[in-house]
Amino acid sequence: MTTEHTAATGRGFAHAKAILLGEHAVVYGSPAVALPIPSLRVEATARRIDGASVLDTEISLGPLDASDPLGTTVLETLAHVGAAPAGVEVVVRGTLPIGRGLGSSAAAANAIVDAVADLHGVALDDADRFELVQRGERVAHGTPSGLDARATSASTPILFTAGRVDHPPIRFGGSFVVADTGARGSTRKAVADVRAFVELHPERGHALLAELERGTVAGVADLAADRRDDLGTRMNAAQVVLDELGAGHPAITALIAVAAANGALGAKLTGGGQGGCIITLAADPASARRISQALLEAGALGTWTIDAEDYA
Repeated sequence: MTTEHTAATGRGFAHAKAILLGEHAVVYGSPAVALPIPSLRVEATARRIDGASVLDTEISLGPLDASDPLGTTVLETLAHVGAAPAGVEVVVRGTLPIGRGLGSSAAAANAIVDAVADLHGVALDDADRFELVQRGERVAHGTPSGLDARATSASTPILFTAGRVDHPPIRFGGSFVVADTGARGSTRKAVADVRAFVELHPERGHALLAELERGTVAGVADLAADRRDDLGTRMNAAQVVLDELGAGHPAITALIAVAAANGALGAKLTGGGQGGCIITLAADPASARRISQALLEAGALGTWTIDAEDYA
């Protein structure tokens, strides 16, 4: 592809996501509901330099490395826009905690893809952007479902099913509070451990995955009808299943108990689990503030609130 160099600096942006219902089952083709977290953002900038290309993130600085997920993303995007692998510096900065199940690698990849394309004056369609992000995500996670790649660039909640993205109706007056347990998780390991459980106990494993799927489908209807109590019950039930599948962690259990004691209608892990974050359901903004404060006092490293207004 021939490109015209039209920008001195290219920029790209993305944000975190939380999975409300359906994590792990989504790997097997079942639906999952993901919520963008617009307050947790990442920005990538790309500019031309002399010599070898460089990737500068908050955890590393150095030449592009094809064994690194974000390095792969830069290299694949440069190839896609018809540019040489040398001569570009990409800087990635943001407020997303890493290794917490909030889609940090996919968000960074989305921002990088857009920044490099912007630098070279190339407009990407959704399919090209998705595939470029997925190439980096495969290095990071092995066999990613594609949910993170889609959700970290979406502006409204998505229903993701076997690669298809829908935007379900949301008529919801409550609030969600996401809290960081402080325990770093690995999506790759969590997915592998759940898969091992399913393979070792196929009848029980598939029954649990089917239970997660039923809860997700019903939860979409709850969101559309503003049935907050029902949605909270489904979140609690999903956590019981995820614990049995092997995605739980003592830090998750501890914060869920704090949320419940302070009025949460429901609470569960979000993302791969085995650490990372929880997502809790509050009846209203006042309750969300109370739950958030209690979680921070109990040791959460950070909390972020999602309201319906975030998607207006």
